[in-house]
Amino acid sequence: MEEKKFDLNSIIGFILIFGILIWIMYQNKPSEATIAAEKAKKELVAKQEAQAKEATTAKTAVLPVAATPGDTVQLAKLQKTLGGFAYSATLPSAKDAYTTIENEKIILKIANKGGYIVEATLKGFKRFEKNSGQLVELIKDNNAHLNIQLQTTDNRTLNSKDLYFEPTLTKNGEDQILSMRLKAGANEFLEYKYVLKPNEYLVGFDIRSQGLNKVLNSSKPLDLVWDLKTNRNEKSVSIEKRYAEIYYEYGDEKYSYVNPNGVGKEETPEKVSYVAFKQHFFTTILTTDKPFEKSRLQSDDLVKDEKIDTNYIKQFKATVPLAFSNGEVDYKMSWYFGPADYKTLKSYDKNFEKIIPLGWGIFGWINKFIFIPLFGFLSSTIGLSLGIAIIVFTIIIKIAMSPITYKSFLSQAKMKVLRPEITELGEKFKKDPMKKQQETMKLYNKAGVNPMAGCIPALIQLPFMYASFQFFPSAFELRQKSFLWADDLSSFDAVAKLPFHIPLYGDHISLFPILAAIAIFFYMKMTSGDQQMAAPQQEGMPDMAKMMKIMIYVSPLMMLIFFNSYGAGLSLYNFISNLITIGIMFVIKNYIVDSDKIHAQIQENKLKEPKKQGKFQRRLQEVMEQQEAAKAAKGKK
Repeated sequence: MEEKKFDLNSIIGFILIFGILIWIMYQNKPSEATIAAEKAKKELVAKQEAQAKEATTAKTAVLPVAATPGDTVQLAKLQKTLGGFAYSATLPSAKDAYTTIENEKIILKIANKGGYIVEATLKGFKRFEKNSGQLVELIKDNNAHLNIQLQTTDNRTLNSKDLYFEPTLTKNGEDQILSMRLKAGANEFLEYKYVLKPNEYLVGFDIRSQGLNKVLNSSKPLDLVWDLKTNRNEKSVSIEKRYAEIYYEYGDEKYSYVNPNGVGKEETPEKVSYVAFKQHFFTTILTTDKPFEKSRLQSDDLVKDEKIDTNYIKQFKATVPLAFSNGEVDYKMSWYFGPADYKTLKSYDKNFEKIIPLGWGIFGWINKFIFIPLFGFLSSTIGLSLGIAIIVFTIIIKIAMSPITYKSFLSQAKMKVLRPEITELGEKFKKDPMKKQQETMKLYNKAGVNPMAGCIPALIQLPFMYASFQFFPSAFELRQKSFLWADDLSSFDAVAKLPFHIPLYGDHISLFPILAAIAIFFYMKMTSGDQQMAAPQQEGMPDMAKMMKIMIYVSPLMMLIFFNSYGAGLSLYNFISNLITIGIMFVIKNYIVDSDKIHAQIQENKLKEPKKQGKFQRRLQEVMEQQEAAKAAKGKK
């Protein structure tokens, strides 16, 4: 018999199968046209902003040299540019000075000019060059600004970041309280109040005005503009870029993010209660007790070439309105400067943990209620090293899923026993596909075999596989934890550096993905024969035997390509998972499932009264019978 050629349907089936895997593991980059369009858009916006800046230069204050207190002549000069806030420039604090507050977890440096945080350093966490001893600095070297655009009653536009605040540092017990006041008089001011408690990542941040109802135009809210260029803190630029997003809570505890790619995108949500500028493993969050009515959130990708653009990852910007109440502004807010760790964020009871991308629906439930508690128990409660914890974690998950694996293999074994009879039906009704389907369904029902039984277990396991793709890249515990040759389980375990860059693969060789690829190759070789025998070729369907042969080689190749730049923890999980599956399948195949017993049971089932068909099978049978009747009626005409 001439061998059947690999037709178009086979190609389509192959593309559909691997399209799902590609969607899970790889996020497509924007097209060249999209990048060009976004670049043009940014250039236009930059040009418009420059023009707007030039147009308001006359009204925006440029600080002269500060006057001494009581110098009425200099004060009069300052009032020409600063209006009601000229008083602030006459104070001794009108100079480039800083106040530092710190506790066991963070160090904050606040500038007199602008009154905002110019340095935020996290104690206990180091950048990707962990041996260098350099701590993670979320704010450093002028990469962040906080500005309120002050609209005055005399039609001026002043920027708070250009004006000098007066600092006053006090203590209330162990709490450090720093008041930064932009003064329009002895008792008239705009105040930023920072409250730092011991051993906390959360910093109290209140904004209020006092006595400024005659200085500020209260007919519309003030715009608070917060922007941040995120520093690079991790080894892999591409992975850090992928997980750097703006997340926010809005409305009635709804959550969203600006966009997956961060290429000049923006959102305008209403009733925003917090905005998070999230990096891969660290985040800065601004939260407010009184929601912002309408916000403008913007994200821009700063990495165009991963070999060159290695200092900053994303540009984030949030513009939020500060509404007046009785002519004054009063907002109680907080800053969070700390790790993007699920447990730490959840401990604040402000829904901060929602910024961790654990997946939607069932995937998120698996992570929240199974993966996170189990992994936390193994790594924290028992105190296993992270690498050993991943191995034990994988063993527990695979053993728990072994009954499903058994059901899947048992279904394949039953289908394998029926294969000769199904092939015989195919030959008998070669010219009548509808009749062949009817007789095949009758055979399944009579033998007590459900052809879908092998698919359902695989579908049940799929959510756990996808959940692992969300869990391990977000597991803060893995950051800079070593295991065997991997010096950082949260990043790739490069064992060799390539002198060139391979598209999709990278410029290094990671070992754990190679081991995982070898394991999945042997697993597919081990099961491909049974799967081919259990899946008889249907007319008009792809040739499953050829599909399986291709998948045996393509699946490991895809594992190598897409896992090479992923964290070693995820690759280790997949390697151990495949090894355990091979072991389970070996035991099931050689010691549990007996083909002779299955064959005898099927023959016995044939002698019994056929089981009552399920709703789906009964409906399918009815449809086929109706189609057969319609075909017969058409033939008589």
